[in-house]
Amino acid sequence: MRRIAVTLFFSVAALTALGMVMLVSASIGVKEGNYLVMQPIWCCVGLIACWAAAALDYRVFKRLPWINIGIFLVVLGLLVLVLIPSIGSRVNGASRWLKLGPLSLQPSELAKVALVMLLALYADRYQRWMPTFWRGMVIPGVIVIVVLALIFKEPDVGTVILLATVSSIMLLIAGIRWRFFLPPLIIGAVALGCFLWNNPMRSERIYSWLHVEETKLGKGMQAYQAMVALGSGGVTGVGLGDGRQKLGFIPEHHTDFIFSVIGEELGLIATVGIVLAFVLVVGCGLYIACYASDTFGMLLAAGITFLIGFQAVINIGVVTGSLPNKGISLPFLSYGGSNLVVMLASVGLLINVARHGREPNTNPFALVDELASEIS
Repeated sequence: MRRIAVTLFFSVAALTALGMVMLVSASIGVKEGNYLVMQPIWCCVGLIACWAAAALDYRVFKRLPWINIGIFLVVLGLLVLVLIPSIGSRVNGASRWLKLGPLSLQPSELAKVALVMLLALYADRYQRWMPTFWRGMVIPGVIVIVVLALIFKEPDVGTVILLATVSSIMLLIAGIRWRFFLPPLIIGAVALGCFLWNNPMRSERIYSWLHVEETKLGKGMQAYQAMVALGSGGVTGVGLGDGRQKLGFIPEHHTDFIFSVIGEELGLIATVGIVLAFVLVVGCGLYIACYASDTFGMLLAAGITFLIGFQAVINIGVVTGSLPNKGISLPFLSYGGSNLVVMLASVGLLINVARHGREPNTNPFALVDELASEIS
């Protein structure tokens, strides 16, 4: 288990270091583009949060559930505050940030981990009743819907889809029955489809995704220019700092589309390396979840792992044109303090679960021996 934790830590450290380097490159030639003014500070805060989350026994949240509930209620309060016009900061038609002087806080990022922790605590506490309708489906469903509704109101549809997916997987792992799960899933999918169909901005995004060449001067510009950047980078890239697509062609090149900058300047080798690093992170997280010492640790590790993994899949899918634009940042690499701190703290929780996990049985015939003893 120690080797898994070390592999996880160094994979995340490599991604974070590469993110810092690429943000320096992304600021070259861009007016007021010094993205490293605040990012190193957020990185230090995130590393402290990672250390604290790894050092504190995660089982304290199970022994003292009011801590977890209190964190969740505070995050809910922040999600409400961000919707108040006189308090929340509105950018590009979305109210997602709270301005704290020169700093900005995105409550939906905090809501990701807070929801995962509360669902893990609830499922551990009521695991015997998870197959039932009321305690297994209705109560955790209400918790999830409240969070998703507040984030949807911002609006932030990408985060809503992400959290709905992660929450669903956690509840299925916890033992919820498929016959209770499928009807809400179908209703939610139909409602989402109707919303996208009747929302001009998002229906245009889907149209531009399906017709990139046709919309490359309008809604599809980011996706088209990102593919141009990836294609021009080739195998080895044009060189660190020498990318051209970041010079105004890709508006959000330092946040949602940082992967395209990496592909252009460092080439296919670097992008494949990033994908492999995320595969390692997800693999280590699932391994930690499998060998957690209790149900709470297992669900917590699984939820965090899928949270990180799905964010990476969605972001890379958007940049490569495999998915429509969702506005999801790339963990550990994109610019953004709230996301970086939350992701590093989440990794600390994973390491914490690994520290208190059980060691796997190294005997390859252990399962055979156990089955033979039961038969005899």
